[in-house]
Amino acid sequence: MGFQQVRRSLRSEIERHLKERGYTLSKLGELTGINPGHISEILNCNPPRAITISQLDAMGAAFEQAPGWLYELYEEECFSEGKVSRPRVVPYLVRCAEIGRRDCIESVVSKLLENPKNVSILFSVAEYLFERGNLEKSIPFYQFVIETEKDSHAERFVLSQYRLFRALQSTDSEKIWEAVIRFDPYRKRLPENYQLDALLQLANVCYTLRKWEEVEKYADELRELAHIVYEDQVLKQKMKKRVEALNTERHLVVYYGQGYLLKGIALESQGKYEEAKRYVDAYADLSWFEIMDETGRVEVEKFRRWATANLYTLDMLTGNTDILPDYIRFLDDNPREILPGLVTIIKSANEFDFSIDSILEHFAESIAHFYEQQDAISTCQHMQFRYELAQYLFKNMKFTEGLDEILGCMVLSDTMMDYDIFKRCAALFWEHLSHASDQQKSTYHTIISKGRIKDERRFSIAGSSFGFV
Repeated sequence: MGFQQVRRSLRSEIERHLKERGYTLSKLGELTGINPGHISEILNCNPPRAITISQLDAMGAAFEQAPGWLYELYEEECFSEGKVSRPRVVPYLVRCAEIGRRDCIESVVSKLLENPKNVSILFSVAEYLFERGNLEKSIPFYQFVIETEKDSHAERFVLSQYRLFRALQSTDSEKIWEAVIRFDPYRKRLPENYQLDALLQLANVCYTLRKWEEVEKYADELRELAHIVYEDQVLKQKMKKRVEALNTERHLVVYYGQGYLLKGIALESQGKYEEAKRYVDAYADLSWFEIMDETGRVEVEKFRRWATANLYTLDMLTGNTDILPDYIRFLDDNPREILPGLVTIIKSANEFDFSIDSILEHFAESIAHFYEQQDAISTCQHMQFRYELAQYLFKNMKFTEGLDEILGCMVLSDTMMDYDIFKRCAALFWEHLSHASDQQKSTYHTIISKGRIKDERRFSIAGSSFGFV
C-alpha cells in the first residue's frame, strides 16, 4: 500500500503542476518531447506506466524546476515487489551523482545492497561515470563495489581497485602515493590489456613523485609484459590465426617503448648515466615492430625524438658541453622539448660551471610560457627548472632574480603539494635572506603561511624528455 502511495505522490506532484500552469497533456508533450499518450499512461493507467529519469528531468524543466526535482520520490520507480529495475536505477544513480544528490544515492544503495548480487549495478554506474570523464563522481560507487565484493580476485573487484587508483589522482603528492600503495597489490590480477595501462600509469605517477626504484620496478614489469603480448600477437599472425585488437588505451608499441624510456629516466635520475644510455638505445629505433599501423608509426617517431633528446641529456650531464650548439638546434626544431632540455642545460651548467646566459636569452619567449603548461609531468619539470635556475643565478651573484625564481618555485610546489621541494626552496630563500627586498620578504611570508611543510624525500628529479601518456 505504501508503494502505491509513493507512486501517486510522485504523480500527484506532476498533476498539481499541470493544473497550476494550465497545461494540457499535449502542451506538456510539446514542451518535453514526450509522447502525450505516454504521459497519459504515466498519470492515468493502473498500474501506471513507469517514468524514466530523463522524462522526469524534462518535466522538471518544463515546470521551471531546479535539476533533481522530485528525485527523492523517484526511488520507488526503481523497485517493485522486491525486484530492482536495472534500466531505471542505473540512469537514476548516474543523474544523482552528476547533480550531487548524495541523499538519494545513499538511500538507493542501502536498498540495493540488501542483495549482494546488486553490486553489479553499482559497478555499471561507476563505469558509466568513469568512461565519460566523471572520475570524481565514480569514486564512491567503486568504493561500494570494493567494500561489498567478497572475492578479491574477481575481475570486477580488481578493476574497481584500478579505476579507483586512476580516479584518485590529484595534486597532493601524499594522496597520490597513498593511491599507489593501495592499488599496488592488485596490479598483476588485472587482465593483460588493463595491466599494460596500469603499469604505465603507476610508473608515470612514481616519476612525478621521484620514486625512482618504484619507477624501475614498474618499467621492468611493463617491458616484460609488453614483450610477452607482442610475441604472442606476432606468433598468431605468423600462424594465420586471428589477431584480435588489444583493448588498450594506447598502441602496443607505446607500452614497449615506455618500458625502456621509463627505465632509462629512472637510471639517469640516480646518476647511472652509462647504464641509462643502453635503455635509450633500445627505444631509439622501433621501426622493426611488426604489428604496425599509422598510429604506431607516429608513436615510433615520438620515441625516436625522445631518444635523441635524452642522449643529449646524458651527454650534458656527463659534462660533454661540445654538443651544446647541436642541442640548441634540436630544441629549436622541437619546441615541446624546450622545458626538459633547459632543465638539463641549467643542471649541467651548475655542475660544470659554465655560462648559459645567452641560451636563457635565446629561449626567453618560451620560458615566459612555461606557466601555461598544466599537466603533472610539465609542472614537475617546471618546478625543477625554477629551482635550478635560482641556483644558477645565485652562483652568478644575481640574488634578486634568484630569489624571484625561488618564490616562483615555492608557488608551484605548494600547488602540487610537493613538500620536499617546498622546504628546500624555503631553506634556499632563508640562506639568501639578506639580499631579499621588502616585497620579496612579504611574498615569502604569504606563501609560507599557506604552505604545509612536512615529509623528507631526496631531491632529485629528471630533466629528461618524457612522453607522459
